[in-house]
Amino acid sequence: MKQLQALSKISNKLVRRRRKRKTESTSSFVQFLETSKSVSLSLFVLTVVSIVFISFVGVNPAGFQILLNQRASVRIIADQEFSYESKLLTERKQTEVLNQVPPVYRIGMEAYEQFEQHLKTLFTDLRAFDKARSKQSAEEQSASIDEIAQKFNLAGPYRLGSNDLATLLEYGDINSREKLTDTGLFILKEIYRSGVYDEDSSVGAVMPDSVSLINIKKKSGALSQSRVQSFEDAQTFLRINLAAENIPPAIVTAFFRLLRNGLSANLFFDQEASDALKAKMLETLQPEIVRVEAGRSIIEPGTRVSPEQFEMLKAYQDYLNNNKGLATRDDLEMYGRILLVIAMIIAAVFYIRMEDLLTFQSNRRLSLLALVLVLNLSLVRLAFELSSLPIFISDPSWSAILPYLAPVILAPIIITILIGTSPALFASLLISLFTGVIYGNRLDILVLSFLASTIAVYGCRHVRSRKKIVRAGGFAGLSLALFALFLGYANQLPILTIVKQMIAGQMTGLITGMFIVVLLPFMESLFRQTTDITLLELTDYNHPLLRKMQMEAPGTYHHSLMVANLSENAAHIIGANPLNCRVCSMFHDIGKMIKPEYFAENQRDGVNPHDEKNPSFSALIIKCHVKEGVDMALKYKLPRPIINVIRQHHGTSLIWYFFHRA
Repeated sequence: MKQLQALSKISNKLVRRRRKRKTESTSSFVQFLETSKSVSLSLFVLTVVSIVFISFVGVNPAGFQILLNQRASVRIIADQEFSYESKLLTERKQTEVLNQVPPVYRIGMEAYEQFEQHLKTLFTDLRAFDKARSKQSAEEQSASIDEIAQKFNLAGPYRLGSNDLATLLEYGDINSREKLTDTGLFILKEIYRSGVYDEDSSVGAVMPDSVSLINIKKKSGALSQSRVQSFEDAQTFLRINLAAENIPPAIVTAFFRLLRNGLSANLFFDQEASDALKAKMLETLQPEIVRVEAGRSIIEPGTRVSPEQFEMLKAYQDYLNNNKGLATRDDLEMYGRILLVIAMIIAAVFYIRMEDLLTFQSNRRLSLLALVLVLNLSLVRLAFELSSLPIFISDPSWSAILPYLAPVILAPIIITILIGTSPALFASLLISLFTGVIYGNRLDILVLSFLASTIAVYGCRHVRSRKKIVRAGGFAGLSLALFALFLGYANQLPILTIVKQMIAGQMTGLITGMFIVVLLPFMESLFRQTTDITLLELTDYNHPLLRKMQMEAPGTYHHSLMVANLSENAAHIIGANPLNCRVCSMFHDIGKMIKPEYFAENQRDGVNPHDEKNPSFSALIIKCHVKEGVDMALKYKLPRPIINVIRQHHGTSLIWYFFHRA
């Protein structure tokens, strides 16, 4: 039995030695990763390569979202020769052609036929009057003439005077008058056949000023060009032709007044025939093809984008999207862009060296910075790449929201919570700068991104609850929405586009805040960082370890609370983290729960177990509460800062009481 116990002790010693060597080996490797300059240099190179790849590789003008009438901030030059069908120029040409197509009219003879019938009736009455007037007195003749004129006027919109009718009756005999009437009707019919329009009507309003040739649709459906005349010109033509018949002027005047009653506009617009003629003209029209030579400037910075430039840019973007293998001018400028990224990262290194020396000396914290920066820029690039989707290609109002979909506040918030505000502000500047570069060197995107990021950093300075992260994201999104409204108004953007940008900015801020709440625990675990949110959750007195301490070691529990209060007040005074000090103090003595009766604060009735124990054994028990505390902390997955405090809170000095007793 004794031999077995001896072997067991030897075996346990060997296991402890192996664990110690393994722990020391692991610890030395972790220390190497934490402080090695080669690791820092590798991290620097990887960060530069990642940012160059994300911000520049594959980014071409096909993704630049420039809206119509917006002031451009970047020059876009065609790197390849291409051609496209210009809908804008084609529509303009169609409009010009349609404006040149003369309208089609129809000549109506109904008014002439009606007047001819009424005139024949008039002369029938006159023939009867001629037969009967020899038997009538002068008064009866005058009355008959008045009756005939009134009857004629009632037959239509005519104004024949009795005097004119009496004058006509003085011209020759009945046959001479009928012959003169036939001549007048013939002249009137020719006038009708050529077409008459009223200058005050809608037809007269669209008639050309100098050319009176218009399209006339015949009964057969064929179109012919005819010279038409206005109502005034038609009256003049009628009077001249009557005067050429060698009849007395008085008769000419009276007969003209009679025939003028039958003269009216007979030119009517034919909508169906006009549309058919326009359609026929459009069928022969070829679309306008624009050929753009390599090196031609499409967009110039500082100028508002015209409809022609906007159409050419869209055509160039489609060309590049359909020919992704072509080399562009941007590919030749990669060297300069690499230098730009290196310069910015070097500036970041110096800034961190001056403002946050602890981060500068920790590869773990630098890795956190680099990873979060690269992750944030990757999401920005992903938002940019959405421009290749059909909905964003076809509708400029949707493509305008892409800069507001970029979650630029992601890295600033995470860095603020896990590291501090100074690195977070510089990270905000870096992300804003490269976001502006990705979206076509747009200064407005750079400034808006930096503004939103700064507001987010300010809102997360002393965050102790997860809802405060979402609220900070909401305020950052609100700033984007407000300035989208102001900039949209300044750029004269459509109201619908401005509303979409405002909604996109606000929703991006809120969704980014909620995403950070989910992502934060993984970041804490991966980089062994403890946030105030986690620490605040550990101050809950219902934590299993604290409840167990209340029951099994109430004296130690009370002692821990007193130490927590003291350390928290001291931390306030010296500028340390009060919450961190309080939480670590509450858990620093959890190892005493293994043998609580061996610690003075838990002893009752004056009984001290150390009085009956060897001083070496007593000292071992005192030392073991540190080791037991670390084991319990690991079991309950307490954060690394608490474990470090448990391990270090007694230092390495001699346990003087039991040393003197021994």
